[in-house]
Amino acid sequence: MTDTGSWRECRVALPAHHNWLVLDLYGEDPEPWARALAGQHLGDEVPEPWREAFAADLLWYRGAAARQGALCAAVLAPQDGPVVAGYTVRELDVPRESLTVAAFRAELERAQGPYFGDGPVLTETELPLGPALRVHRQEPTDPAADSGTVVEGVAHYVLPRRHPTALEARLLWTSLGLGAELVEVADELAGSLRLA
Repeated sequence: MTDTGSWRECRVALPAHHNWLVLDLYGEDPEPWARALAGQHLGDEVPEPWREAFAADLLWYRGAAARQGALCAAVLAPQDGPVVAGYTVRELDVPRESLTVAAFRAELERAQGPYFGDGPVLTETELPLGPALRVHRQEPTDPAADSGTVVEGVAHYVLPRRHPTALEARLLWTSLGLGAELVEVADELAGSLRLA
């Protein structure tokens, strides 16, 4: 993906069989970038209001990733279609003594929902980058509302062997019918994550 411009580079191999758009997190003027990318993605035949709406979506995902301090980010948007998922990798500010999978598990087990189903499913896994805690969950976007959008996601909390830090690699989506496929994509992305 893109160079963080700081202490290291984050790389993720985006699956070729999907249509990923890499978000420019470091450009000083994101609006022309978003309009150009929307035009490339949707094509000239699509009405201008649709291209503007897609550009606004790109800016929203870019802004959310930038606010989180993401090292790299991308969105998944089928050819000529809207964004269906967002992926971010960010560094976590974790005290050195808490840089263990057990500490992540304990913190996530204490977290309050509301969650759907039986709550988050926590699985310890080994990635090429290092040990990780994999979290799969569904939750409402607005916990105070009686109804609304449900967001599903898979996050990998990774402890890179060669760097004294922790990363969160997270794929989120709201199209629950795509869940089974996107869970596999999240695992594929996490397995490709590298720091240089």
